[in-house]
Amino acid sequence: MKSNADAASNASNDSNGSAGDAPGLSRRSFMTGAAVAATTAAAVGAGGTAVARPEAADTRGIMVPVEFAAARSAELPKLDFPLTGAQVFARACKEEGVAALFCCPGNYEVIHAIASTGIPSFGGRHEGAMAHAADAFIRSTGEIAACSGTEGPGFTNMICAVAAANAARTPLLVLASNMAMSQEDTEAGIQLGYQQPTTEGLRKYGKRLINPRRVHEYAGYAFRQLKGGVPKPVHLDFPAEIAFAKFSSADDLEYFYDKGKYRTDTRPHPSPKALAQLIDLIKASARPMIVSSNGVFYSKGWDALQRVAERAQIPVVESGAMKGQISDASPLSANASPGALASADLVILVGQHCMPTLGEFAFGPDARYVRIDRVQEDIGRNIPIDLGVVSDERAALEALADLVPQMSHDTWLAEIAAARKKFEAQSLDYYKLGMSYSEAVHPAVIAHELGDFLYRSKLPRDQTTIVSGGYGIARYTRREFRGYRPGQVVNGAYQYGAIGPDTGYAFGTAVAVQLGVGAQAGHKGHPIVAVTGDGGIGYTVMEIETMSKYRMPVVLIVYNNNAWGTWTQAAQMPYALPMHLFQENLRYDKVAEALGGHGEYVTKPGDFRPALDRAYQIALQDSRPVLINCQGRKEFWNRQKYPPGALGKIEPGVMSYYH
Repeated sequence: MKSNADAASNASNDSNGSAGDAPGLSRRSFMTGAAVAATTAAAVGAGGTAVARPEAADTRGIMVPVEFAAARSAELPKLDFPLTGAQVFARACKEEGVAALFCCPGNYEVIHAIASTGIPSFGGRHEGAMAHAADAFIRSTGEIAACSGTEGPGFTNMICAVAAANAARTPLLVLASNMAMSQEDTEAGIQLGYQQPTTEGLRKYGKRLINPRRVHEYAGYAFRQLKGGVPKPVHLDFPAEIAFAKFSSADDLEYFYDKGKYRTDTRPHPSPKALAQLIDLIKASARPMIVSSNGVFYSKGWDALQRVAERAQIPVVESGAMKGQISDASPLSANASPGALASADLVILVGQHCMPTLGEFAFGPDARYVRIDRVQEDIGRNIPIDLGVVSDERAALEALADLVPQMSHDTWLAEIAAARKKFEAQSLDYYKLGMSYSEAVHPAVIAHELGDFLYRSKLPRDQTTIVSGGYGIARYTRREFRGYRPGQVVNGAYQYGAIGPDTGYAFGTAVAVQLGVGAQAGHKGHPIVAVTGDGGIGYTVMEIETMSKYRMPVVLIVYNNNAWGTWTQAAQMPYALPMHLFQENLRYDKVAEALGGHGEYVTKPGDFRPALDRAYQIALQDSRPVLINCQGRKEFWNRQKYPPGALGKIEPGVMSYYH
């Protein structure tokens, strides 16, 4: 048996840095060069004044601790009675298939117990970033992951991530230690909170465990909620009396049953009457459209979705926290055809668990709506429906594929194709404009050349998993990102505008790909690419160190325009504008180097693609993160001076469909 360090099994953790290095670039020589550069920079003070130079540069290289290699071969303990409460819960997590744990030190008894089961477990720099990592792991794999924090400050660091997972309908298992019940109301120490009210409204189920004998029973409560119905986070608190409780045998526990006794994998199927009504609506429609969202992904219903779309010739647009349920290579994909959506006369929403309002979808006012959802009580929320179908998404699509007649919608598909061609031509025009701005790197250049690299080069276009983040830069890159297989694109800002999660998302997605879990199984070991902005990188840049120590091959592209995306709101207010601005030309690439990664600094549009080529090769061959710091200008959001300026949004759920 191997330990949780298997996540980096394809990478070298040799402490001398000699193995796994990119050709011609050893880790030691790279870090020596970085140290020399830093020493040279330090020799000049503010205003160019010379300062004392140190006698000799420190040439010690950054190394992964030898304990990482030892962990890979460490023998796991046999988890059998006698057990602690934490071990009982950890064993349930293993049996339920929890695929990974992301945490910071804290809640020790629980996280150590989970690691001892062989569940891959990762420790980062910030509880919030690690919770975002767990969220992204789930969005990219379709499997359950857990995050953990200690009570008090550690737990409150996780709240934004819990809220983002809740909005994205992610089945995230949130674990936290809690003060000892014997110290209730004493304000002992620094851990003062009763946590459950904190996540009220941000979760599907929450419980502070108070009866040690029922710890396994409450594991059952948690996994019923995580694996049944519409997913959302589940939050469990472990007071000391629960985590450290001792059980000599199963007789000491209540409701200690196999998972087949405390929950079921049975899913609701659509009624024949509802299916007949749906087929009648499709037959009467000239321009039907399927909206495929989270529920299709989590139910693994993508093959059935393709069968329905192909049999009835219905185009599909995606709106979830992940993309790729329908291949963008298919003429039935409408993901890059936003201009045609207003013509749809029948919209079939499948697994749209977080329902946008009428104004967010770009469908016409006369469109009729069908919603396929797992719970009856949510059907009809926000958008009035003509038909509601209560069913598991995969079950509904499989039944529909068996019953819907062979149909053709040639005129409608021609409209979709024409809209796609127009959209792609518009993106190309944006790229040509961007290349004309030679003084800095325009976001259209990043977007188009990244699309060329990922989908129109030697790389198989279905290979690289993408974390789509950032704010202004995302308005451009999302136009170019494509999904050719399930889970290929992770949409960060889905239904929740969190700032700064993208580095955490990148780590969680990289873990998923390196382990080859769930939907990523066929693409194990490949580098991933993530995009963020200079506002976002400031929140979680330290997680580059986490990527480095676990040897995660990540290409992280930072659009650095020296400002928050909000600066335009104060552009004519000289007294307020500084609140929206950063120092100019900050070197995030140097931060990456100092944390064990590689950095590239791009200041001209023609230099981005060569930097991207180098970055990918270093990530691939050296198995470590590379940060590409793309120097832009805040004025690029000005439509009058630098058209096209700030763009609208094109994906439902990722803040709207407008473009």
